[in-house]
Parts: sequence; structure tokens; C-alpha cells
Amino acid sequence: MSFNNIEGMEMVLLFMGLFLFLFMLYFCIQSYLENEYRAGKIFAWITLLLPLPYILIAFSDFPFQSLISIILVCITFGAAIILFLPLKGFTKINIDKPKGQIDERNIMFSRRLLLKGTGRYEDYYKQHPEHLDADESFRKRPGLLNNGSLYYDPVMFASSDASFFTVEKLASAIDGKPSKNKHQFNKNDMSVYIKKWTKKLGALEVGITKLEDYHLYSYGGRNYNYGEKIENKHKFAIAFTVEMNEELTFTGPQAPIVMESGQQYLNSGAIAVQLAEFIRNLGHEARAHIDGNYEVIAPLIAKDAGLGELGRMGLLMTPTHGPRVRLGVVTTNLKLEIDEKFEDLTMIDFCNRCMKCADTCPSQAISHENRKDIDGVVRWQINQEKCFQYWCISGTDCGRCMSVCPYSHPNNFMHKIIRFGIKNNFIFRRMAVVFDDLIYGRKPKSKPIPEWMKVREE
Repeated sequence: MSFNNIEGMEMVLLFMGLFLFLFMLYFCIQSYLENEYRAGKIFAWITLLLPLPYILIAFSDFPFQSLISIILVCITFGAAIILFLPLKGFTKINIDKPKGQIDERNIMFSRRLLLKGTGRYEDYYKQHPEHLDADESFRKRPGLLNNGSLYYDPVMFASSDASFFTVEKLASAIDGKPSKNKHQFNKNDMSVYIKKWTKKLGALEVGITKLEDYHLYSYGGRNYNYGEKIENKHKFAIAFTVEMNEELTFTGPQAPIVMESGQQYLNSGAIAVQLAEFIRNLGHEARAHIDGNYEVIAPLIAKDAGLGELGRMGLLMTPTHGPRVRLGVVTTNLKLEIDEKFEDLTMIDFCNRCMKCADTCPSQAISHENRKDIDGVVRWQINQEKCFQYWCISGTDCGRCMSVCPYSHPNNFMHKIIRFGIKNNFIFRRMAVVFDDLIYGRKPKSKPIPEWMKVREE
């Protein structure tokens, strides 16, 4: 059949084939631009093969051609409609408030500060003998950012340490007395201003919630407040995210991941300190909560402020960047407009089925099981001892779970289409798990370190 003799239905097939070719070609090119070469090759084959049936049927002349053309068109439109229909497809998952508070002395970042032979060390393990063996095991390892660790690199580790050093210097500015000249504002106008300004300072997303008791640690666990009861009477909490660069994050657990972590802890800390000082200048109490100086559990506040959901890996999962973010928090008495809590349960449903982070975790610290009732809340909980021990072996903060998460892909048009389908339709959600494994691999390899970061010694 010549092009001039193509009739209505065959013309539809031809345009469908051309559309699929261009659509998949975009996926192919975008994958190569993201340095996802496996995905690029697979999409290249799909680009060539998927449109073929449409084009061949359009240009052929055989019995029942019209009937087959109609069937193919109906299948195509039917698949598109089914995949993008708003079908959530799961029973509502209960979201409860945590009961009680977390003692910061029990988290690994506090336990790593305990020095053998000190009274603090003896007191803690007398009260918590169940932690002694695991903690003595990580102390035998080289340690985070230390020489002798698996991914030690003098230049990148020194760069990381410089970032964390600078974060420590911000500690003196996290709190202070508010100005005596107190101003009152419309809470909606001020909330809009704070969100817009915080994004201008470098934040991705900003949310506001009421500060609850369960947001706060019960007792401090760092050197400056160890064993002190946390007393924070602020009424509101402002939470925001900053992006972790995907190129460096996807190298995890190699050295660039901890270098990027340090940089984004610094960026989020600087924004939080600046925001808190701004509020105090207006005559209201405000405290910045930054790396090493938290009175709050930042992921819980960020979730309640509408920024994301807590995923299988225990990190905040955001709709646009997944877990590939760092958090900053400012608590204050400045009256603000509260945002709705995040309740996109399609992310939980996806995490239930995906489990890529659990399969890839080098320390096997992430559970493959369903969520459990922990302190009155149904959630996942990682094994923090296993996770931190691997940090002390690798010398980095690993980031493998973050890098392999399907939600961590760049926030461009290609991945926005996939995220829309995941959120909108349970059939698409199930297929997305399978196809992410097919396109990127069930256990994707760590990305290579950028050449500019490889500094040779003379």
C-alpha cells in the first residue's frame, strides 16, 4: 500500500507509530543525558521495535487489515486509559501520631560520642547493656571520614570534613534573644513570605506545622546537652528540604556521597540559621535545628508539614526528589498558617512492593517485612546499628538506599510522567516496580566518580 492510498484507520496507526517513536526516542535521549547507559540502550531498542507493528500494518495490504487495525488502536487507547485512570487500588492505611518521645542518647550519632573509661560511657551501658556489643563492634572499625576506611580519599574526605566543620561554626547562631521591637503580622501573609523567601535562599519545598511533643527529643544526646531534658515551648515548626545532587549521590557508598551530604547539611544549616535570625529580628522567638544541634526529629516535622512520607528506608520520601534531600527545621512562636499533613499513601503502597533499597543495602539494615506497630505507629524501622557499622567500615554515609530508590530519579518531564502514573493508578504502580528493575537493574551499580574529583598525589 502506498502512502497516498492509506485510509483513515491506517493513518491513525501511522500517527500512533510516529508518536511512540518520538516519545520513546525522548526517553532514550534523556536516559543518555542522565548517564543511565543501560536505560538508554533499552529505550533505544524500544524506540525501534515498539512503533513497528503500527507502521507495518499501516503500509501493508492483507486480509482483515481493517479489523486488526481497529483492535490495535483499541488496545493502545485502552492501555493508556487503564494506566492513567485514577484508581488508587489499596485499602486506606491508618496514620497515627507517635506515642511518647525518642531519647536522643539512644541514637547512633550520640552513642558514637561515648568514650570508654568515662562516667557517661559507664552510666549509659549500665542502663542499656543491650547496645554494648553492637557499639563496641563499630568502634573497632576505621570510622566515618577516617583513614583506613574502605573508600578513604584524602581530598574528598578533607572536603567533607571542611563542610561539617563549617556546620559546627553555625552552632553559635542557632538561637538567641528576639528583638525588643516586636511586630505582629497577618499569619497567612507571613507564611507565604517565609515560604517564598526560604525557596529563594535555596530550599526546594517549605512546609509549616504545629509543633507537637512527639516532634521533640525527650533528652539531649550531644556533648552540649547530654542528658538534659528538652524544653522547647515554641508553637510552630517550619521545615524545608534541600536537594542532594544526583550525580554525586548515585556514586554512593563511595566518597562523593559524604562530600555531598556535608555540603547539603551546610546549605540547609545556613538557611535555617538565617531564617531563625530573621524571625528574631522581628521580635519573636526562633531556633534553628541543624546537623549536630537538633532538639527535634526533623523527618517527623517535615512529614506533618506536608513535605513527604516516611519510606521503607526510614528517610523522608518527597514526591519530586524521593529521599534525595536533606532537611532543615526552624521552631518559633511567630504565628503562622499550618499546612495539611502529607497523606499520599500511594508512596507507601509503592514502597510495600518495591523493596529495592532493602535488596541493595550493603549492611542489610533495611527490612523486607511489612510495616509494624512501633510505639503506636505503623511504620518501618531500619536497624541503625547495622547501618552505622557499615558507615564506620566504608568511611562514608553510604547512601545506597537513597541512590537506588525509583523516586530519586531527576525531577524532569520523563520521570514526572512515571511519578504521575504511580500516584494515579495501582496497575501502573505495580508495572513501574517491574519496569524500573528492567530498565535500571534490580541492584544498580554505583555510578563512577566524576573525573574532576580524582586528584592524584605526586
